[in-house]
Amino acid sequence: MEGIQVSTHTAGSRNQISIIRVGGYIDTTTSSEVERALNSLLRQGRYNIIIDLSNVDYISSAGWGVFISEIKTIRENNGDLKLVGMIPDVYEIFELLEFHHILDVYDTVEGAVVKFEQAEAASEPSAAAFERAQAAAVAEEPSRSAQPASQPERPVSVDQPTAAKPITDQPLPTQTPPKTERSHPAISLKGLPLEEKIKYIVSNYPDYGAFRILRRLRSSEFGNEKIGWFKVRNLLKKLNLDTRQKRQNFALRHQSRYSLQNMQEASV
Repeated sequence: MEGIQVSTHTAGSRNQISIIRVGGYIDTTTSSEVERALNSLLRQGRYNIIIDLSNVDYISSAGWGVFISEIKTIRENNGDLKLVGMIPDVYEIFELLEFHHILDVYDTVEGAVVKFEQAEAASEPSAAAFERAQAAAVAEEPSRSAQPASQPERPVSVDQPTAAKPITDQPLPTQTPPKTERSHPAISLKGLPLEEKIKYIVSNYPDYGAFRILRRLRSSEFGNEKIGWFKVRNLLKKLNLDTRQKRQNFALRHQSRYSLQNMQEASV
């Protein structure tokens, strides 16, 4: 179907894990393709499923509904459905809808496969299961260089008692109080103009999209701004920060300027 590409693969030590790779966008017109692939796996009794979304640009409520509607059936059959590789804009919606409380998310397919293998090994206390768990743990951790052997602990010596020195009448040296550095007055992010607040957030969190910037602006830290998503999008466009790449470039150029310490010093 135009707008979406769906393919199914297998993974795992016994090919017991199914991977649905999706590309394009998932909306009302294309979600049926994903639903068809998912239902086909369930009819085959395959309940360990990974959805690879690394090439998906957008998911509508209809798309999320496909995953949520089947999760109960999958878990009742001792399986699970894990999502992989969401881009920041897709993950923002996922988090905004609070689906992260329902579905597990992983950065890579390999990480999700390892999790399935470990869960299977934990449910089978046998020698073969132990070996699979060991292999999964090795695959999950990157190779590390050998650490130098630790030095043996040196025995702690007990101080011998020393004879008390006689008290003399010499005056005690005067002690000068330690110098204290001048503290800068705390700057309130609440008092910044709205555009400066957005620049501050972008400089310190360049991977944030419009939804996450909106949530920060609505927090008490920024004065609970009464602002909507469209307003944030329009301001990002006005500031030439309407793409992730632009925000990352802005952060590289201006992060030091918008650090809290530098802003405090500038306010002195």
